[in-house]
Amino acid sequence: MNNAAIGVFDSGMGGLTCVKELNSLMPNENIIYFGDSARVPYGTRSRDTILKYAEQDIAFIKKHNVKMIIAACGTVSSVVGMNKNAAGEIPFTGVLLPTVQAACSKTRNGKIGVIGTAATIKSGSYGKAIRTIRSDISIIGNSCPLFVPLVENGFTDRNNPVTKLVVEQYLAPIKKEGVDTLILGCTHYPILRDAIADYMGSGVELISSGSEAAKYACAFLTGHELLTDRTEKGTNTYYSSDSIEMFEENAHAFLGEEINGTVIKTELEELTSLA
Repeated sequence: MNNAAIGVFDSGMGGLTCVKELNSLMPNENIIYFGDSARVPYGTRSRDTILKYAEQDIAFIKKHNVKMIIAACGTVSSVVGMNKNAAGEIPFTGVLLPTVQAACSKTRNGKIGVIGTAATIKSGSYGKAIRTIRSDISIIGNSCPLFVPLVENGFTDRNNPVTKLVVEQYLAPIKKEGVDTLILGCTHYPILRDAIADYMGSGVELISSGSEAAKYACAFLTGHELLTDRTEKGTNTYYSSDSIEMFEENAHAFLGEEINGTVIKTELEELTSLA
């Protein structure tokens, strides 16, 4: 047993979809979350910049008493790849491996769509990871650079004409190829799940990267006997590199409820001094 917290980080608030699933699967665990909202989005940055930010984020999380770190960020996961040693001695996972494992098990016709940030799609990481599991899969990917700004600015309603138009624009090439499984390769994207599902149709399985990473973490901690032995509900502590008020205002869209923990401001100067 291990009573240390689970550490989670993302380029903004999308990783809260992972926290939501962690709270559901392991309600007695403490969670430390860092959202780098001051530098969102990561997906438009160069590979070197993303790696630098990831190193800083991991170093920040490691300052706290954590037993596992989850990079709940599709962009970071794609650039770091399936490197389980990214956090040194602390167990680490991104969203990449758990997500592709789920997608490969769900597809019926062998056609998997992948949507993510420009950096995620450019890296080809999801395709490479899928082919290590199943070489017969056809992969159709497309970047969706406006999805994160839509979510961060509250354009998430399935009936919003702007949201519907952007979803159609990005997903039309993937729908045309007849995929039956679609990877939501950024943890912001499940907030647009209704609009995406409406457009893709009921025959397409949507795979949430944040949710799959949480399931993976639960299985890992259980298998390695690292779950807490606390019987009371765990606590969430949130750190944001941008406005606390904005974080608190927007968190409910990702958590499905009002924020259930303390929010603390983290200065960028502190981050840049770490790595």
